[in-house]
Amino acid sequence: MLGWFKKKLLKTPPPVDSTLDDDPQSTAPATIEDEPLQPPTEISTGSTSTKDELELKPEQELAPEAETLAEPVSESVSEPDPEPEPQKNSMLSRLKERLAKSRSSLIQRVDTLFLGKKIIDDDLLDELEEILITADLGITTTSSLIDNARAQVKRKELSDPQALKEALRQQLLDYILNSEKPAEMVMPATGPFVIMVVGVNGVGKTTTIGKMAHKFVQSGQKVLLIAADTFRAAAVEQLQIWGKRINADVIAQKSGADPSSVIFDGLEAAKNKDYDVIIVDTAGRLHTKVNLMEELKKIKRVMNKKMAGAPHEVMLVLDATTGQNGISQAKLFNDAVEITGLALTKLDGTAKGGIVVNICHEFNIPIRFIGIGEQMDDLRDFDANEFVEAFFSTEN
Repeated sequence: MLGWFKKKLLKTPPPVDSTLDDDPQSTAPATIEDEPLQPPTEISTGSTSTKDELELKPEQELAPEAETLAEPVSESVSEPDPEPEPQKNSMLSRLKERLAKSRSSLIQRVDTLFLGKKIIDDDLLDELEEILITADLGITTTSSLIDNARAQVKRKELSDPQALKEALRQQLLDYILNSEKPAEMVMPATGPFVIMVVGVNGVGKTTTIGKMAHKFVQSGQKVLLIAADTFRAAAVEQLQIWGKRINADVIAQKSGADPSSVIFDGLEAAKNKDYDVIIVDTAGRLHTKVNLMEELKKIKRVMNKKMAGAPHEVMLVLDATTGQNGISQAKLFNDAVEITGLALTKLDGTAKGGIVVNICHEFNIPIRFIGIGEQMDDLRDFDANEFVEAFFSTEN
């Protein structure tokens, strides 16, 4: 899985070249100019070296020319390959570091359990079941994992604990991958991509919106933020600060205004502004409050009435530290407004990383982003393979 945002970005490069002549606006040219900065510097360094050689040996002009012709070829072939690898490795290492608490809660305990064991018996599987449940994989997901393990042992497909660990790893990855949905399912054919963000208070919803909007801005998209959280103190001001910080427009009204009215006016104002992405911040609410959940339904209806098909994405932000409480939040919000994507925050501060697998398995809702820190780039596109690799890493 490339991740929802990465899939979207794959669509942006083709039209970029054409916009150099046809659409010289926004920040798209800037992103094009930034990338090719390295090759010219390599060429210039190669040219200066040839001048030095010619000055040292003027009587042997042909030999230095032959050498300099060979040197740029070797440089152009060898240098592009090593550059992406350190960046990928550093990002993976950072993810491994931030998932250390979750890894110690699950994988290290599994390794301790398997240490010195030669066979897989009922006692081993019972202890493994307890570890999985306490790591917040949930009763349903854990039962499925253990039942599959018992069946494989019975068919003699698993003979030792290390093989069981690898089977466990593959099963967890399959649960996450099965929840993936292509970005094309929610992308509009024309007009802006509208994202409605929901969640309870305190999960980091507004911060997630700011970081998510930053990703779009960095990719050359024109972003509008609509501050429809009019009830929480300073919520509007917080979003306006994010807008200035990431260079995105913000539409807001005074505190206490009707959220549906704010959204209606925001979408009306966006009609002729040529926005690529519109992100709507909604008020945090307890998922157990029926009247507040009904208001969310109203907001969604207003958005669809004003802009056909909107919202194209309904994103639920969950705090990973809440563990199984996040499951009940996902269920009730999904019943109310049909969640299409999830953002899990604060994964770096919890030992309950198993909730990632649990949510994917129980609800079949794809995870779009994970938050692993406070920095701007710590909101990561979720990659199932990368996550499982970091989760099962043996590094301390």
